[in-house]
Amino acid sequence: MKRDIIIIGGGIVGLCTAYYLQKSGKKVTVIDENSITDSTSFGNAGLLSAFDKTPLSYPGVVLNTLKLMLKGQSPAIIHPSFDLKVYRWLARFILSANEKRTKKTMMLFEKYGEISLQLYEKMISEDSLDFDYHRDGMLSVFTEEESYKQRLQKYNYVDEQRFKILNKDELLEYLPSATSKIKGAILFKKNAYFDSKRVMLELKNHLEKAGVEFILNEKINSIRVENNEVKHLVSSKNIYEAEHYVISTGYQTLLAQKCGRDLMMTPAKGYSITFEMEEKFKPKTSTIFNDLFVVMTPRRDNVRFTSKLEIGSSDAKVVKKQIESIKKNFFEYNLPFEMKNEIYWTGFRPLTPNDIPLIGRDDEIKNLTYGMGLGWLGMTFAPAIGTILTDLIVNDKKNAHSDDILLFSGFYQ
Repeated sequence: MKRDIIIIGGGIVGLCTAYYLQKSGKKVTVIDENSITDSTSFGNAGLLSAFDKTPLSYPGVVLNTLKLMLKGQSPAIIHPSFDLKVYRWLARFILSANEKRTKKTMMLFEKYGEISLQLYEKMISEDSLDFDYHRDGMLSVFTEEESYKQRLQKYNYVDEQRFKILNKDELLEYLPSATSKIKGAILFKKNAYFDSKRVMLELKNHLEKAGVEFILNEKINSIRVENNEVKHLVSSKNIYEAEHYVISTGYQTLLAQKCGRDLMMTPAKGYSITFEMEEKFKPKTSTIFNDLFVVMTPRRDNVRFTSKLEIGSSDAKVVKKQIESIKKNFFEYNLPFEMKNEIYWTGFRPLTPNDIPLIGRDDEIKNLTYGMGLGWLGMTFAPAIGTILTDLIVNDKKNAHSDDILLFSGFYQ
């Protein structure tokens, strides 16, 4: 049986692309090597941080990371590796950490982040999807005096619609666990958050009811290409044919390599801790501890921490030492409270060196499209990416004819 579209990968980008392709009238099949119950999208903090959040590769990131390493608080760990691509990635990451690149990236984040927020809100209203969605802003907390002063220099004007610099009493309203060791906090009002697990399950259930086919726990091992066209996919069980194919496999690049694409991406291991806590200590909105790279997000039934950025690791197991490190860093600046019914998770984020996703049609293979490299911002941009890829495929556009691809694809940065 020949299908219309096959999407390889059932993360948030794959599901959002399936959502818009299905709405356009296409018959869509999603194939994933797992059960879509524990992917990187499930472990996401749920913070939709398109506004006033610097990218990973910002000016001063190397020096700031070294300072935190000396204090034993650095979220970043770089493991020795024999893979030269890791060092190529690191070199490009450092080159991207400049003022000009950061300014451009943040402008793109705002453009496509706002599009995504509006699309999420449309999904909720039109399809009655329960995402536990809140557009209550993002609390940005600073534990280092220098980084707080630097941020205040950038926000030395008044814009009540965009941000508010909080005094100590206001900080405690938003973060009741805060101690006097915190140097300052800014509420950035345009951001939102939701429950990433709930989003994934709601979207999957909706797509199944809408007729999207899911083939789960089946890994695609190879792609057969003839005359600049994908002929079929091969798994250990079956051969699959379609008119068009989308590779959205997160950090895994093997299929792209088989198609001649050496994607400049590296897997970065991250952690989350999901737990229950007393209401009196719960944050009012999603909170990012800038200098610690810890995000704390309240949800309907629990709270989630996310943190850590391990480069060069292939260990898929939860390392208890890293869990304890996250807690230690957090409670250095917060009152102690009991974390009940803790659930630990770890997974790999697909990071590009300049925080820009790798999206668009293949230059040579005419019926192949990529939706890759969203890193820690998959949830933030997935609906926008889904509409961009749907426009390319449904209208049979070349990359050169899509302003969005030319603006927001790492293939053209």
